[in-house]
Formats: sequence, C-alpha cells, structure tokens
Amino acid sequence: MRVAYLGPPGTFSEDALEVSRFPPAGFSPMITETIPAAVEAVASGQADRALVPVENSIEGSVRPTLDALVEAADSVRIAGEYDHEIRSALIGRPGLDPREISVVISHPQPLAQCALFLRTELPSAELRVASSTSAAAREVANSEEPWAALAPARAARLYGCEVIREGIEDEPGNVTRFLWLAPRAAEGSVEAEHRDREGSWKTSLAFAELGADHPGALVDALLEFSDRDINLVRIESRPMRRELGRYRFFIDVEGRTGEPPIDAAIEGLKSKAEWVRNLGSYPT
Repeated sequence: MRVAYLGPPGTFSEDALEVSRFPPAGFSPMITETIPAAVEAVASGQADRALVPVENSIEGSVRPTLDALVEAADSVRIAGEYDHEIRSALIGRPGLDPREISVVISHPQPLAQCALFLRTELPSAELRVASSTSAAAREVANSEEPWAALAPARAARLYGCEVIREGIEDEPGNVTRFLWLAPRAAEGSVEAEHRDREGSWKTSLAFAELGADHPGALVDALLEFSDRDINLVRIESRPMRRELGRYRFFIDVEGRTGEPPIDAAIEGLKSKAEWVRNLGSYPT
C-alpha cells in the first residue's frame, strides 16, 4: 500500500502516520511537498491512501485540506480519522544561544499554535513560513545564521539539530485531527476494512449555493438534519474563491450513509443547495 503524506521526513504528519492504526505493515511511504499534493496523489492513483491534517484544537481548520477535499470529492473519500497530540519544539543547530535567535521558521500552523511563546520568549525574532515543519528544520540545519525552527523533536535528530525548548504550544492538550483518505472507487473495500468496528460513525459533507438568498436559508438547510434527530458535530464556512460574499459549508454529522435518516437528510439538503458532496462516512 502506497501512503501519501506531507513531508519531508520529520513532520507531524509522519509522526501521526507512524502511530495511527491505519497503515498496514510493510506500507510504502510517499512523501509530498504540500497537503493538496497528498490528496491529488490518491485522486490520480499514484497513492492508495493518504493521511492529511484537517483540524487543530488551537488554530482550527487546515484550509488547504478542506479545499483539496472538495476539489477531489469525485475521486477521493474520507475513510477514517485520527486525533494526534502535537508537541512542538524549538530547535536549532548545536550550540545555538537562544538569546541570539533572529529568525524562527515553521509551517503556518505551528507558528500560530506557539504564538504566545514566540511573542513572550522571542519578541524580536522574525517569523518565516516554510512548506512544512521538517523543511523548516532542514533550512535551519543548512544555515550558518542564528535561526531556529518549530518542529517535532524528532526532526532535530533527523537534521543534526538539537532541541532548545519542547512543549512550547500555547495550550496543553494541543491535538490535530488527521483524515485517512482512500480512492472513491475503493469504497467497497474500505467499508470491508471497518465492517467489524464497533462504535459511532461520522459523515462529512460539503455544500454550497443555497437557494434564493433569504434570512434563514442556512437554517432551512440544516433543518434537514435536526428534523431527523441527526446531531451536527461541526460546521464551518469557507470562501468559494470566486467572488466576495459566496461561501461553501462543511459539516460533520453523526451517523453513516446507508442509514435511512442520513440518506434522507442528504437528499433533502440537495433540494436546498446547488451542489452537495459527500466527503465520506467513517468510524469515529
């Protein structure tokens, strides 16, 4: 099984992949440079599965993942989820004096998750964005400048750096929710993987272009679920990326497709929105 995830080695995505229950023994890792590239790898058949971050308990949703899922909804589906504890570390070249740090590099999510630490402990340091935490660690390792990176502690070992401070996230219990993605064509086989799993299920949907713009249009759409006693566990809006004031909505509801109330609610939602995309049903 070929599994795509955000690289290079040493990212939080790689950490999550190693400890999650999803990949079978002997899987083949496929590193991508961006999150959308990992989703596209499954859509194009280059990868059999992907593990991508979608939501963080401090900073909220990972927007590239949401947008990529909508674009690839016809060929990719969510098949599982995994909550991974995130512990960020400040790392630098061996011997670096923390008082001399002039630049801190990382992915936008850790920079936001550690904002309080950066403001109070490194107020004069310039913050720079990298494509991933491990790319930041690699850039720091290759520079002669007094730079540091925010990354998993294991990235320090991989790139010849050392941990200066660990556990620097603003809030304890920092958790990122990851999604396990599979090809839409493999829906039957994925269902078979989970057939014997007990517990609750979740269905993720995206929809947009509600009918005539009027007060309560979104409420009318969501009534398709509440009227059937279906619990809504998450809702978020994202710009349509066309023009100002147009949005698409992402919701997670309890239950799975194949259950009459869920199927009926989705059909009802289709009568209220121009398009509805079922991103997948999966065990929680």
